[in-house]
Amino acid sequence: MLSRADVHSLKALLELGLEPCGWRSVAELAEAQQLPAAMLEQLLLRLRRAGLVEARRGRRGGYRLARRPAEIALKDVLKALGTDAKEAPPALPGGGEGEAGEIVTRALRRRLDAALQRELASITLEELLYDLRSSRAALSEEGGLLLG
Repeated sequence: MLSRADVHSLKALLELGLEPCGWRSVAELAEAQQLPAAMLEQLLLRLRRAGLVEARRGRRGGYRLARRPAEIALKDVLKALGTDAKEAPPALPGGGEGEAGEIVTRALRRRLDAALQRELASITLEELLYDLRSSRAALSEEGGLLLG
């Protein structure tokens, strides 16, 4: 469901979310993700146009989150990148057998799409940051204790 551009953009947003008030250069973000800076710059421009990040020029410039992580839903990120989050699930077994099968298949796909949209709207960057920090804490030598 997520393209490479979606994943790289989410990773950049997570990097920015780790320092929500600080400015990070494209070079820093690209190095952290091991991506070409030009490619990442294009993704950040799309996120800026959608109001998810802010940009500032100059030596102390770069990018930072335009909103609090709790205010950025995964659905907003995918919409900014032009990702179609309504990809139909694969064909359902037995769904194409006559009119009743087609009706059931369409109804089930509508319900699955509605559930997907609700989930994408409910997952925030803040939750993903918590998962990232928890994962890093679990892997740390200090024993994985995470407070706050």
